Amino acid sequence: MTGHAIAFDHVVQRFPGVSGPALDGVSLEISQGEFVAIVGPSGSGKTTLLRLVNRLADPVEGMVFVGGENVREADPVLLRRRIGYVFQGIGLFPHMTIAENISITPRLLGWPQEKMRGRARELLELVRLPRNYEARMPDELSGGERQRVGVARALAASPKIVLMDEPFGALDPVTRDALTQDYRELHEKLGLTSVMITHDMLEALILADRIVVLQDGKIIEQGTPQALARGAKHAFVRELMQMPERHAARLASILEQRA
Repeated sequence: MTGHAIAFDHVVQRFPGVSGPALDGVSLEISQGEFVAIVGPSGSGKTTLLRLVNRLADPVEGMVFVGGENVREADPVLLRRRIGYVFQGIGLFPHMTIAENISITPRLLGWPQEKMRGRARELLELVRLPRNYEARMPDELSGGERQRVGVARALAASPKIVLMDEPFGALDPVTRDALTQDYRELHEKLGLTSVMITHDMLEALILADRIVVLQDGKIIEQGTPQALARGAKHAFVRELMQMPERHAARLASILEQRA
């Protein structure tokens, strides 16, 4: 499993009191610099799969590799500090300034104060926020601005892997559109490996190099957005692929009726 940023090898996960596995023999290899979107209904195993990467949970069967290393053999604390995280809830500490929130991981890694300050300013510019935001508190920012700070915090220690769980789902459509475009540019500029969970197929089509569809703990289909758009093989995936077009057609019909 060398040569990949992340690899899952016949992974099985079960939870007590739940019939059937949450993940059922999942194998998946994610290349360095790839942007992978994991799509599927609630309960399909998306978040469970992501939690295995940083050892928030261990599989009951199979192996997970990060940078060629079996995560079971890795120090979980050091492993987690090598990975960036962007989640829907953002999770900024309300009693800390924006610069302090961005600097959490560098502080844990023992960076000197001046280096942390310079990195926070650099990242604010990178995520298109004014430098004077470094002294502000989270409650002084809009939802979109806080999410930009969340992205900056994820990138603070220069990770090569970023895990995202519905990162833009709570934002208004205009802010969400701007942030997704900006993150894709950051992904390419910084050479990141990004793995994003989303229930939104349109978001996956716009952002990802490859889309992986989970259902009932299994990968039922995967491919580039172009390949899946040309001809998805699984009926559920075809339905997902048709949803953006169906919504557009429905909107056009509604607007025509109301004209």
